[in-house]
Amino acid sequence: MSDTNGERAWVAKELSWLSFNDRVLQEAADPTVPIIQRIRYLGIFSNNLDEFFRVRVADVRRLAAFSTPSKQEEYKALLEEIRQKVLRLQQRFESIYNANLKELRRRKIYVINEKQLDEAQTAYVREYFNAQIQQELVPIVLDDATPMPELNDASIYLAIKLSCQGQTRFALLEVPTVRISRFVRIPGRRGKQGKVLIALENIIRVCLPQVFRGVFPLESAEAYTLKLTRDAELELGEEVTQTFVEKMTLSLKRRRKGDPVRFVYDAQMPNDLLEYLVRRLGIGRLDSMIPGGRYHNSKDFMGFPNLGPAYLDSKPLPKIRVPEIDAADNILSCMREQDILLFYPYHSFDYLTDLLKTAAIDPAVKSIRISLYRVASNSHVVDALLNAVANHKEVTVVVELQARFDEEANIALSQRLTDGGANVILGVPGLKVHSKLISIARQEGSVQKYYSHVGTGNFNEKTAEVYTDFSLLTYDQEIGDEVAKVFDFIAYTYKRHEFKHLAVSPLNSRDRVLEHVDAEIAAARRGEDCGITLKCNNLVDRELVDRLYTASQAGVPVRLIVRGMCSLVPGVAGLSDNIEAISIVDGFLEHPRVYIFHNAGQPKYFISSADLMTRNIDFRVEVSCPIYSPALQQRIQNIIDIQWADNVKARVIDAAQSNDFRPRKKSAQKLRSQLQIHSYLETGKLPRLAKLDYRPRSKPKKAKKKSAD
Repeated sequence: MSDTNGERAWVAKELSWLSFNDRVLQEAADPTVPIIQRIRYLGIFSNNLDEFFRVRVADVRRLAAFSTPSKQEEYKALLEEIRQKVLRLQQRFESIYNANLKELRRRKIYVINEKQLDEAQTAYVREYFNAQIQQELVPIVLDDATPMPELNDASIYLAIKLSCQGQTRFALLEVPTVRISRFVRIPGRRGKQGKVLIALENIIRVCLPQVFRGVFPLESAEAYTLKLTRDAELELGEEVTQTFVEKMTLSLKRRRKGDPVRFVYDAQMPNDLLEYLVRRLGIGRLDSMIPGGRYHNSKDFMGFPNLGPAYLDSKPLPKIRVPEIDAADNILSCMREQDILLFYPYHSFDYLTDLLKTAAIDPAVKSIRISLYRVASNSHVVDALLNAVANHKEVTVVVELQARFDEEANIALSQRLTDGGANVILGVPGLKVHSKLISIARQEGSVQKYYSHVGTGNFNEKTAEVYTDFSLLTYDQEIGDEVAKVFDFIAYTYKRHEFKHLAVSPLNSRDRVLEHVDAEIAAARRGEDCGITLKCNNLVDRELVDRLYTASQAGVPVRLIVRGMCSLVPGVAGLSDNIEAISIVDGFLEHPRVYIFHNAGQPKYFISSADLMTRNIDFRVEVSCPIYSPALQQRIQNIIDIQWADNVKARVIDAAQSNDFRPRKKSAQKLRSQLQIHSYLETGKLPRLAKLDYRPRSKPKKAKKKSAD
C-alpha cells in the first residue's frame, strides 16, 4: 500500500466496501449483540452484498470488458480479488449462521429443514402448502427449444431435477417470498417445548410432487436453491420524442434483462443441473459463480421474527423531545428565535413532518419547495405537501427519478404529486439531485421570509428510525436565499448564482473543501495549530485523498470517521503518519456527513448531503451548509468527540483492512458512542472523554443570533 511508481497509497473502493461488509458480519458474530439482532445482521450483510454486485461489481465487469487492453487485465485481476474475498466472507457467513442457529436452539427457537419434520409436523406443512402456497407457484419446465425465463434478481429460485420414466428433466420455480413470509411458524414436536420455524422453500421441497400436479410420473425430484444478480445500470435512450419518464420506464424494463454478474447456487447441486443452468443463463468468465449452502437471499433475515422474550432483541431507545419546539406556539415561531438541529433517530422525524404540516395550513405561507430522493411508502411528507396544495400554497417538488432501486417508486410518486396539483421537476439532465432541502416562503409584513431546511438524510420516516442524520432548521435569511437559489439552479441549470455560505455540487463543492484543507496545510507550515475532522460514508475521491496526504505530510492532524469505503490508507510512514481513521458499525446506520476545520482556533463546521466521492462532488446536486450557531457547533463537536472516543463499536481502518476493534485498556471505561450520544442529547451531560491530540482550543466565534442547546 506504500507509494509505487509515483502513485500514492490507494485501496480499491470495491475492496474497501467488502471490508465494510465484513464489519457488518462482525456484528452478526458478536455474542454481546442480542441473538435476534445478530440474525438480522446476517440479512443486512446479504442485502448489502446483493447491491454490491448489482452496482459496483457490474461497473468493474464493464471496465474489464471495454477498457483498453492494459487496463482490462487490471480490472480482471480486481474482479478475481473481489471473487476470492467474497468467497471468504461467504464461508464466514455460513459459519456464523450455523453458530447463531445453535444459539437460537439454546433459547428454544428452532429453525428446521424438511428432513427434521416429524409426522405431525409434516402433515401440518402439507396442509399449509395446499392452503397457502400451491396457488402462488408457477413452475417452468426447461427445454432447449424454448427461451430461458427472465429471472428476477430480487427473488430466489429452486432449480429442480426431475426423474421420470428413465429420463431427466429440469425445471425452475420462483419461491414466492413477496406474497408469503419466508419463515413460517409451525407446531413444535409433540411433548417438547420450543418454537419452530421452517423456511418457505423447505415446505415446497416437502411437497415437490404436488408442485407438478401429477403431470409427470415422477420417480424422484430434487430441489436446489439459486440466485442470480444482474447489472443494475440504467441506459437512457436519446429518443427526443420520449419524455424523461418514458425513457426511465423503458430503461427499467431493460434492467430486468441486464447481464448476470453473480450466480449463487447450492454447492450440493448436481453437475448436470449446474452445467445446464450456467449454459442457458449465459454465465460468462467475467461473472462470479459463488457456491454456498442451501439458503440464499438471506436478506430475508432482516425481517426475522422474535418468538422469544424481549431481551433476545435490541432494546429501542426512547425518542428525545426538543423542549424549545414543544414550548413554542409552533415550529415556525421557534425557528424565528433560534436555529434547530435535529439528530435522527434520537429525535423524532415527526418534527420534520410537523414543519411541513404547519406550513401547509399557515395563511402567511405562500410557497413550499422540497427535493425528494427516497421517501417512505405511505409517506407523511408527501401527504403534507398535498395538503399544502389543497390549502392553495404553491408547492414545487424536485423528484429524482434516478434514485437507484427507487426509480419505479419515484415515477409513481411524481405522478401522484402531479395529479394532486404540485409542480413537479424531474431532476436535472446529467445530474442526480441528492440534496436534502426545503424552502418555505412566508409573507411577513411587506417582505417574504425564508424558513429553510438543509440536511444529510432523506425525507423518509422509515429510514429515519435506523439511519443517523442531521437536519438543520434555520430562519437565517442569507442561507435561506441561497437555498432558494439552489432550487432555481435545479429548475434553470443555465443560470449561475453566487454562493457565499453554501457549497453546492457540481458548482463549487470541490473548490470549497480543497480550500479548507489548503488553509490547514498553510497553518501547519507556519507552525500554527491546525486540524481536520471528516465524518462521512465514503472517502474515495482521489484528488481529496491526495490533498489529505499532503496535509498529513505538512503536519496537519487528520481524524476520519468513515462508515463505508475508504481508499485513503492511514498510518503510512512519511505519507499519512498524521491521519487516523475509524469506522463505527452499530445498531443505527451512521449516515451524516460532517466536516470540521480548525481555522486558527475558530473552527468551521459543515453538514452535508455529499459523500467525499467524485460522483457526489462533481456529478450530483449536493449541498453543504455551515453551522453558525455556537451552541449547535458545540453540540456537533461533542457528538464527534463521543464518536472518536468509541472503544466498543469502533474499528481501526488500516492498510491491512484488518477491521480490528479499537484497543481498550482493561482499566478504561467502555464507551459505545450511539448509546452515549443518546444519553448526552437527553441529559446534556458528556461522558468522561480521553484528551484528544486534536481538539479546538478556542471557543467558536459568536453567531448572529441566539440558539438553544
